[in-house]
Amino acid sequence: MSARLLDAFTLQKWSHTAVGDLITHTDEINRLNVFPVADADTGTNMLFTMRSAWAQADALAGARDVAEVAAALARGAIHGARGNSGVILSQILRALAEVTAEAAADLRGGLDRVDGPLFAAALRHAVVLVIRAMGEAVPGTIVTVLQDAAEAAEQASTDGAELPDVVGKAADAAAQSLERTTGQLDVLARAGVVDAGGRGLLVLLDAMSTTLTDSAPRRPEYVSAPPPSDSGAARVVAAPQFEVMYLLSGCDRAGVEKLRSDLDALGDSVAIAASSDGGGHYSVHVHADDAGAAVEAGLAVGATSRIQITALTGGGARPVGSWSRGRAVLAVVDGQGAEELFAAEGAHVLRLEDDAPVRAKQLLHALVNADAGQAMILPNGYVAAEELVAGCTAAMGWGVDVVPVPTASMVQGLAALAVHDDSRQAVDDGYTMARAAAGARHGSVRIATEEALTWAGMCKPGDGLGISGDEVLIVGDDLSAAGAGLIDLLLAAGGELVTVLTGAGVDEGVAAALSEHVHDRHLGIELVTYHTGHRGDALLIGVE
Repeated sequence: MSARLLDAFTLQKWSHTAVGDLITHTDEINRLNVFPVADADTGTNMLFTMRSAWAQADALAGARDVAEVAAALARGAIHGARGNSGVILSQILRALAEVTAEAAADLRGGLDRVDGPLFAAALRHAVVLVIRAMGEAVPGTIVTVLQDAAEAAEQASTDGAELPDVVGKAADAAAQSLERTTGQLDVLARAGVVDAGGRGLLVLLDAMSTTLTDSAPRRPEYVSAPPPSDSGAARVVAAPQFEVMYLLSGCDRAGVEKLRSDLDALGDSVAIAASSDGGGHYSVHVHADDAGAAVEAGLAVGATSRIQITALTGGGARPVGSWSRGRAVLAVVDGQGAEELFAAEGAHVLRLEDDAPVRAKQLLHALVNADAGQAMILPNGYVAAEELVAGCTAAMGWGVDVVPVPTASMVQGLAALAVHDDSRQAVDDGYTMARAAAGARHGSVRIATEEALTWAGMCKPGDGLGISGDEVLIVGDDLSAAGAGLIDLLLAAGGELVTVLTGAGVDEGVAAALSEHVHDRHLGIELVTYHTGHRGDALLIGVE
């Protein structure tokens, strides 16, 4: 079986595989989570952090420099770090970024791949950065597992092993080290578990091995074991009330040390991790009873942003699949106005870029970023059937239950979104949304560009063409005339609400003229217009 090189493409593929494997193992890791706080979120935090890293790297389509991809992973991780374990993961990715950047600088032409010695150097550098961020190395934690993995990688690379074997040796050493953590930390011994963060690190190393060799290492499921019979009664430890995280900028080294001291006095699990860009940006994490004081400590030494305060006393319950929301609606739209309109109605939006069709990869990216265990998709006529099926299938492989709603236009998408109710079962919600979409008769108006014979007669350049069901049914002197005729046709079968979406370059007077037409000719019918700025057909019209 041939092994891949760890080039830019393969590193991106690893980040994708790592997210998928973390999704698979999130619940297992969460059940192991008893240190530093038994809040059952280590797996979830590592997943969220890795997803943020993957999103940054995935945006570098066609990248050739592996150092560029590594930098994107580090950047995404530091900005999306969640929890103590997320901060540690961000430093591991930062180490890879810094080591590859230094190697690329030495070559002066970019770095096309990572070899065994470079991978080992990245793991060793990660140990240094993680300990610096955490302030100390506690035996029996992810730091211990990382140290043992780094030592194994260094030994393998010194012995001349190729990269896949170096990664394999590091992963196996991590697995052995993980088994020993139970006896290295009292809280793990009392709970009869291995370290949750160390288990997450093993998932990432195994994902790298899988990416390079197409062969997934077999590991046991790590579950809690009964504590020793002589362990005595369980001790109750009062945990801090809040987890506080924020990004810090404009802070020098002395300020960082002051902040660490202040946070140590307020709580525990303090982590201050620097970004890899050297711009004086830090990710700050602490568990404390006084969340406000923890934030104020940061304000005293720099500028804070992306402040997150989470209660630690709620048992750490997460939605099924470890997504932060139960259900979301993903709408595919075109135009700035459409993005704002659908977002205001509560949808997560995938906006078209240029004139390129939506690909399955983009759809998967948007579904994962929607951060929900269930997703209703409104393709709105912008996603080809094969891309929709491929994207949904990939998302389901990542643990997202996907329900595509058949909407052929954004006006149908709005009708479906209006009846969305996440308190219903997904199948009921999807059926109701599909019925609403099907009940919205729709058409469009475009400007004729040449003389032609249509079902409605001859047209000439500049005429407005009212289209429904892929056929020209109305020919008007301009957009307003064609739009009015199409509205009359769509209302012939009844209706109460007319929705008109105006595209890029359409004058405001068109919407005003159509509003006046409906007011004069269709008493009691409501008309709403939105300037979505979409491309293609000038007007999108729906009747409900």
